[in-house]
Amino acid sequence: SFARRFTTILVLCLTTPALAVSLLTPHTAIYDVKISIVSGELSTELRRTADGYVANHKVRTTGMSKLLTRGTIAVTSEFTSEVEGIKPVRFKSVDTVRNDPDVDLIFDWSTNEVSGTVGEENVLLKLEGVAHDAVSIQYALMHDLLNGGAAEQYTLFDIEKMRIAYVTNIGSKTVKTGAGTFTALGIRHQKE
Repeated sequence: SFARRFTTILVLCLTTPALAVSLLTPHTAIYDVKISIVSGELSTELRRTADGYVANHKVRTTGMSKLLTRGTIAVTSEFTSEVEGIKPVRFKSVDTVRNDPDVDLIFDWSTNEVSGTVGEENVLLKLEGVAHDAVSIQYALMHDLLNGGAAEQYTLFDIEKMRIAYVTNIGSKTVKTGAGTFTALGIRHQKE
């Protein structure tokens, strides 16, 4: 999975509207990232769908890291946005940077199960409460921050088992961009 071996620092750009808005805003963004010793560029896109949202994240290597690998990490997460928060529906990952196995998972909330494949292995796990994939957790954080604050921990599906992801607020600052001025909140989540 995308966030399996490292701590992700998520910078959230939120406008300060007159009324609290609970919906996520579709967007595209580009970030510099470091995965172990490999540097790269993360392109993200969030789109609305008829049933919720789809997030596409793609990491490509940059600079000297291209000498180590020319692979990419392509991740797609489909999820719904409900009153109680974000619920993942489907998660797909193809990672040729670290040569991790391909992942294709379906979250079935009517049976509280996640099923699919990790590489050649079939996966079937029981869900006890809401669990997130490596991408939907980032949008769950955004959703929760827009609606009163992030929890201190979230359950994260990590290949063949569930893990706890601990969330820390690392501060805020004002950021000026071509799209306007925003308050950026630094959020770090790290798996146990």
